[in-house]
Amino acid sequence: MQQQRVIVVGGGLAGLAAVVRIAEAGIPVDLFSMVPVKRSHSVCAQGGINACNEVARQQGYSEYQHFDETIYGGDYLADQGPVLEMANFAPKVIDLLDRMGVPFNRTGEGQRDLRLFGGSLFKRTHFAGATTGQQLLYALDEQTRRHEAAGLVKKYEFWEFLWPVIEGEVHGLEGDGRCVGIVAQDMRTMQIRAFRGAAVVMATGGCGLVFGKSTNSVICTGGAASRCYQAGAWYGNGEMIQVHPTAIPGADKCRLMSESARGEGGRVWVPQKKGDDRTPADIPENERWYFLEERYPKYGNLVPRDIATREIFDVCVNDGMGIGGQNQVYLDLTHKDPEYLTRKLGGIMEIYEKFAGEDPRHAPMRIFPAVHYSMGGVWTQFTPGTYEPEQPWHEHKPGMAPPIDSEVGRGMRVGAPNNMMTNIPGLYAFGEVNFAFHGATRLGANALLSCIFDGLFSGQSVASYVTQESPAERPIDQVDQSIYDHVVQQEQAKVDRLLDTVEGAEPADDTNPYLIGREMGQEMEAACTVVKTDQRLRQCLDKLAELRERYGRARLPDPAAWTNQSLSYSRAVGDMLILAEMIAKCSLLREESRGSHYRLDFPDRDDERFLKTTVAAFDATKGGVEQHSVEYRPVQTDLVKPRPRTYGKVEKEPAEPAGAASRGAEPVSA
Repeated sequence: MQQQRVIVVGGGLAGLAAVVRIAEAGIPVDLFSMVPVKRSHSVCAQGGINACNEVARQQGYSEYQHFDETIYGGDYLADQGPVLEMANFAPKVIDLLDRMGVPFNRTGEGQRDLRLFGGSLFKRTHFAGATTGQQLLYALDEQTRRHEAAGLVKKYEFWEFLWPVIEGEVHGLEGDGRCVGIVAQDMRTMQIRAFRGAAVVMATGGCGLVFGKSTNSVICTGGAASRCYQAGAWYGNGEMIQVHPTAIPGADKCRLMSESARGEGGRVWVPQKKGDDRTPADIPENERWYFLEERYPKYGNLVPRDIATREIFDVCVNDGMGIGGQNQVYLDLTHKDPEYLTRKLGGIMEIYEKFAGEDPRHAPMRIFPAVHYSMGGVWTQFTPGTYEPEQPWHEHKPGMAPPIDSEVGRGMRVGAPNNMMTNIPGLYAFGEVNFAFHGATRLGANALLSCIFDGLFSGQSVASYVTQESPAERPIDQVDQSIYDHVVQQEQAKVDRLLDTVEGAEPADDTNPYLIGREMGQEMEAACTVVKTDQRLRQCLDKLAELRERYGRARLPDPAAWTNQSLSYSRAVGDMLILAEMIAKCSLLREESRGSHYRLDFPDRDDERFLKTTVAAFDATKGGVEQHSVEYRPVQTDLVKPRPRTYGKVEKEPAEPAGAASRGAEPVSA
């Protein structure tokens, strides 16, 4: 009998952390990535990674405060056990990364430096300049290479995941199906082949390209998640999409200006006078409108992203107060010492200067919100830990003694085989591709933490599954080869169909997959991001139905038999359309406002109806929007009692800024 192997799809932080943890258990790993792992999207993360440490603890902070902030920030839509475990585990993650050689910034005393980030009044974010994701990724890549040199890891870079191989039938949580491998395509030779795996970990990131221009890399199509969804994996909270408040709009994509800029003192403002065309340096302090500081005096510019985004949107789109009448506001760091900015934020200073042509040390940045992250994702399960309070705890305030210690296993049981497993046994989802940790809004600097925590903590669960459950009872080398051959034939047929469209009639816009993808992105950005309404979402679903019909007639522009990138993208467009339709339908059905999901026609949170996880299941036997079956499952709320999520907003009418009388614009929907 051959030794059982595990497949990890995705070479970002979640994927590499999983590889390292599973290899440490002595289980060989096959790692698949569309790009060299050091070019995975995690490399773009800038600001930092959250964790309590001794310095933060001296301020009155704790792991429990981190947990409470995350649950509150996510508007109580996250299961609380996994979040508690992540917050408790976070200091261990930082210590491990430090030992791996990550060059975290240090204080003059040699302590790891901390900065402020949104949704907290404490400095609890560790950072390596403004290139934290890159430094973490490189550290985990080094560890992966160590296991690769020892023969425990085999990399398949430039391979695209196409479909999970499932033995048996999938029926929600009741079927006898299990995941026994994948089918993938070599993006250079275009060879399609199957790979056996005792378990498969999906760590393929978010779906930013579904919304057209975003801060995501061009590989973040969501295609892999969509294929798992179509194969029977459930999808949770698809409607929860994060729009980052501070990005540089661009012709090709949007570039992130990290929240660390606000954490280091950046102030958001617009001129008080509508249409003021003076340069920012000529506008005196008393003629600037610091609207976040005015409306949220407690948190100021460090309100969570969904709130900052809606306020910027409101000021620009509804009030028409954007810079020069455009959809732009200032993010101003010019009051800070330039040398300090270079030391703390050098990476993003260079990015802004390169793409905007101005030095943000001396001129305020011009920014506007852009799609950034998906809190929703492939649905996963977990086994609760040992913390079972008699009743949910109330608000945790600074300085209060936490109701529970931070020992490992309080929130999730260590090594339980089902931790972060989908509804398909043997198929796991780690990192942004799952829905588990961030509820309705993710707090800044929790993304890197959740990715690495997933890999290190739930990697143990994968090892438990392989050594203790069905793969141990019936190894995958006993699975009939015809099961793998069938999926290879299925995927080859999709490729052949697309290639067959190259010859024949003249190309037309309505069958151009690139134009179909662009129209999808424009529609999704307009209907499913900052604000949503019933009417606009129904219009969106109609448009997506039209695009799916056109995609059925799509014509591939390139017949190349080698490195055919248009084939890869065109295939992904079909998968993105299915994901987009599910997201729009889930947005329509959630008739409330919660976190990043804001409905103009249902502006209040409705716990009675919607303090529940949206779970979508795909049914290929039906057509159109009916393919997405949506139900609601209970959210674990027995650790912390839900409370209003206000962040100290001042409800009274703010003082009328000069020129406000000339605003006059009626509110509009996006």
